[in-house]
Amino acid sequence: MTGLAPARSTRRLVLAGASVLLVALGLVALMVVRPSAASPSGASSQSAPAEDSVDAGFARDMAIHHQQAVEMSFIVRDRTDDEDVRRLAYDIINTQANQRGMMLGWLEMWGLPKSAAGPPMKWMGHTVTPTDDGSLMPGMATDAELAALTAAEDEKAEILFLRLMTVHHRAGADMAQAAAGAAKTDAIRNLAEGMVRGQQSEIGLMADMLKDRGVKP
Repeated sequence: MTGLAPARSTRRLVLAGASVLLVALGLVALMVVRPSAASPSGASSQSAPAEDSVDAGFARDMAIHHQQAVEMSFIVRDRTDDEDVRRLAYDIINTQANQRGMMLGWLEMWGLPKSAAGPPMKWMGHTVTPTDDGSLMPGMATDAELAALTAAEDEKAEILFLRLMTVHHRAGADMAQAAAGAAKTDAIRNLAEGMVRGQQSEIGLMADMLKDRGVKP
């Protein structure tokens, strides 16, 4: 395997995220102009939530959470030839980049800033103080863990990715569950409910993949 250049990976992630955001903003604009064409999420059918709402807080924090999942998936995709792991990484890249674009698009449509002025997860009733290890929220990998994933190859990279992503998904599912029960807009509630189902399903899949490799999650 060839080493992954961090600069190239970062450029690719930024370009991918920008493309998804542009598509999402285009879809949001279409929903505003043509309400009948809006998705069942109902993002354009309700008044904009407040800046300190669960809806806005979840959208901001989960966009950050998703960004790291996409980054880790890009890394492992280039560190292994295993088709099952590469397929999972591809699914995470596409699903979470798309969801991230939707959330940022809704914040844009609502006229709200895409980054919070205060600490993350305040919308859940508690706050997290970011540390200097790069892990901004529960479940997020540290800088050292990302470096280890980048340096690993083949089965070592697969196992580390599956373990890190399992922890990442568990925390993400907890966040999504909280938003599904407290958000005021159909858009966020529907998206969060789908995230819970999707990430719990992938947690089970990753547990099986780790078992196949003779290790525990």
